Order: sequence, then C-alpha cells, then structure tokens
Amino acid sequence: MDLKLIQRLIAMMNRGGLAEIDLEDQKDGFKLRLKRAAPEAAPQAPPVVHVVTSGGGPVMSAAPSAAPAAPVTGSPASDAPAKKEPIGTPIPSPMVGTFYRSASPESEPFVSVGKRITVDSVLCIIEAMKVMNEIKSEVSGEIVEILVENGEPVEFGQPLFLVKVN
Repeated sequence: MDLKLIQRLIAMMNRGGLAEIDLEDQKDGFKLRLKRAAPEAAPQAPPVVHVVTSGGGPVMSAAPSAAPAAPVTGSPASDAPAKKEPIGTPIPSPMVGTFYRSASPESEPFVSVGKRITVDSVLCIIEAMKVMNEIKSEVSGEIVEILVENGEPVEFGQPLFLVKVN
C-alpha cells in the first residue's frame, strides 16, 4: 500500500467534501476504507484509514495528515445560522461521571438560569463510581446558561454552566 496514494485520496476527500471512500484491489488482495469522523466531533476531521489484506488482519490503521481542507461550498455563515457567542464564564466539570441538577428526582434543582450564586454554592451533583459528588461554585455571579441535561454523562473539563461573574 502506497502512503502517497492514501494521502492523495484524503486530499481528494477534503476537496470534494466526501465522507467515505471504499477501495478494494482483488488482484493484490487488500481493502481500503477512508471514513471521516462523526460531524459533531470536528468539522473536516482527518479520515480514519483501515487497510485489510487478503489474510483478513489489519495491516495499517492510522489517520495520516493531509493538507488543510478547503471549504466545500460557500461560507460557513451562508451554510448554517450564525451561532451566538456564549456570554459568561464556563464552570467545567472537575470529573467524569453523570450530571444531576438536584439531590433526588423529587427535589428542586440546585440552580436555575437567573439564580445568583456565591463561592461554595452547590451547583449540581456528579455521580462517579456510585459516589455522589457535590460540585460547588468557585465564583460568585449569576447562572446564565445550563449546558448539560439532567442525567447526561459528562467528561472532565466539559463546561457545565455559564456564569456572569460579579
């Protein structure tokens, strides 16, 4: 398998806006699939390469770099509605787990949009390994936006709230 050929195919995918290419060379007995990552991951993400020989085992699995992708059509503003710029300071998740807005399903949420918070105000609970961890604010201000739905999994560093800091 020629690496230069793979790089040229990736460049063609970027120029043409293709999401996936499948090639099979029966003479040499290999299959090649170039597939772009899911749209929500990153626009114009490099394709993932899987090469399978006639023996069935993967020979190469990599994401070779290619030249930066050119826009396919028009400008981003013409293709999608303009995104509003987030207003406020993000409060990130300090851990991986499941986000809960209240102590129990029957309880009121700890915070809601428009609520004023102070340092050490309880914002939410993140369940990690069957342990309920209260997440407290490190800033004072007003909750502008809640970025995560109740019961959703969250990652370390993922923004949970936007706060307009005093």
